[in-house]
Amino acid sequence: MENASEELDFERAAKYRDLLASVRQVAQKQKMTDAAMEDKDIIAIASDESDAVVQVFFVRDGRLIGREHFYMTHISETPQDEILLNFVKQFYAGTPFIPRELMLPLAIEDMEVIEQWLSGRKGSRVYLKVPERGQKEKLMELAAQNAELVLSKDKDRLKREEGRTIGAVKEIEKILGISGLVRMEAYDISNISGFANVGSMVVYEKGKPKRSDYRKFRIKSVTGPDDYACMKEVLTRRLMHGIEEKHELEIRDIDARYGSFTKFPDLILMDGGRGQVNICLQVLEELGVSIPVCGMVKDDNHRTRGLYYNNKELPIDRRSEGFKLITRIQDEAHRFAIEYHRSLRSKSQVKSVLDEIPGVGPARRKALMKHFKSIEEIRQADVDTLKQVPEINEKAANDIYNYFHIG
Repeated sequence: MENASEELDFERAAKYRDLLASVRQVAQKQKMTDAAMEDKDIIAIASDESDAVVQVFFVRDGRLIGREHFYMTHISETPQDEILLNFVKQFYAGTPFIPRELMLPLAIEDMEVIEQWLSGRKGSRVYLKVPERGQKEKLMELAAQNAELVLSKDKDRLKREEGRTIGAVKEIEKILGISGLVRMEAYDISNISGFANVGSMVVYEKGKPKRSDYRKFRIKSVTGPDDYACMKEVLTRRLMHGIEEKHELEIRDIDARYGSFTKFPDLILMDGGRGQVNICLQVLEELGVSIPVCGMVKDDNHRTRGLYYNNKELPIDRRSEGFKLITRIQDEAHRFAIEYHRSLRSKSQVKSVLDEIPGVGPARRKALMKHFKSIEEIRQADVDTLKQVPEINEKAANDIYNYFHIG
């Protein structure tokens, strides 16, 4: 719990806190060690109109050794005894260890049949019991309280998460006056004085990043720092890929959903205002594609201040979840582009430095980088360490060392 708190992982710390409190309560009030020293699982349930949590306490040799909860959604009006029956069947069909006793909060259908089945799996008699009084009743009560706590916390967490995602998307729909917004794609360009122009495409669906659909582009047709021209190339390549891929899948009679580029966005977000939006609209018109385009307008401090849509700048509340989602998308597109550009710069720098060393060709350069991971590690290595690379003989090791240390 303390380690999690130091790492600022307060949700995990809270779970350990609750577990610690439960163990202390059991130790103090029920003195968990019983005379029989039995192995048992104590199963409780909490449910509402749509979800349920099954909480299991694992008691081994009479001592509580752990607990686990299982979250079930979309249960509709399924009664608790039916949920428990399905849980017992599924859980104990797959678990390698079956205890001597299962304590249930209420009777389930075909208890004798389930007992026979579990006994057959265990190889010895297994009992299903519904406790009514004493220590066992208290333990069941504690497990039930934990199930209620988990259900309540998860509901709150899911509600907050829905506000950050689906709720934020609905806010954006309202600002733009559109509906049916599921998939959003955002684009960004990165370069340093025109070196290694690259573009990024990030995808959000239902307010969450869909990283499997991210794409990065090495600009081919533009030299120098021309973000508009770079953006035009990126958008054209992305949309053309989708059109061509969809056509190819149709010819082969394959569902277009299986293509990586065929799914077009419900909204394109541009990292800028009027200029970026107009570039995108131009590409869409040339390709005969109709997709709403929205610009993320920045203030003098490079912070988003509003949305540019249909030739209008629309204000957005900086405290709203919609604004926070827009900011996350914008930051993610920027991060993805910068990360790709950084990797290209790194490769270029590695090539230029190592290529200047006599006797180091492509094979040795590749071997060095595979072994040392970075130029700095190569720089700090002595001759004996360099010779540990299979492709580097003594002469090459001396040449490399002298290059960095003698000049």
